[in-house]
Amino acid sequence: MIKNILLIFVGGGFGSVCRYLISQIAYFKKFNFPYPTLVTNLIGCLLIGLALGWSIKNSNSDSSLVIMFTIGFCGGFTTFSSFSQESLVLINNSHYNYLFFYVLSSVLIGILSVFIGLKISKYL
Repeated sequence: MIKNILLIFVGGGFGSVCRYLISQIAYFKKFNFPYPTLVTNLIGCLLIGLALGWSIKNSNSDSSLVIMFTIGFCGGFTTFSSFSQESLVLINNSHYNYLFFYVLSSVLIGILSVFIGLKISKYL
């Protein structure tokens, strides 16, 4: 149990730092849209699909690496709270078209990304 907590802690810290680095990409700052969170969450969905597919294929769903990567890294990397807060900002600024695109693409493309990750993992 302690080992898993430490693995999750390390993975989550690394994932959070990676999320922060993506949010600092200068290209994203010129838009009035939460691209860093959208990109981060979609990458995280693809990665968790790959990891889960790999763990299922190799019967390793309880391995330390899978726990550190899925719960730790992906949990620290992706962010539902930022998604929710940024959606509220779009509502408060009356950017309803952006809100619709943001929510729809986050959910639908996110689910599709997990699915694609699972399919790709069959070839790894």
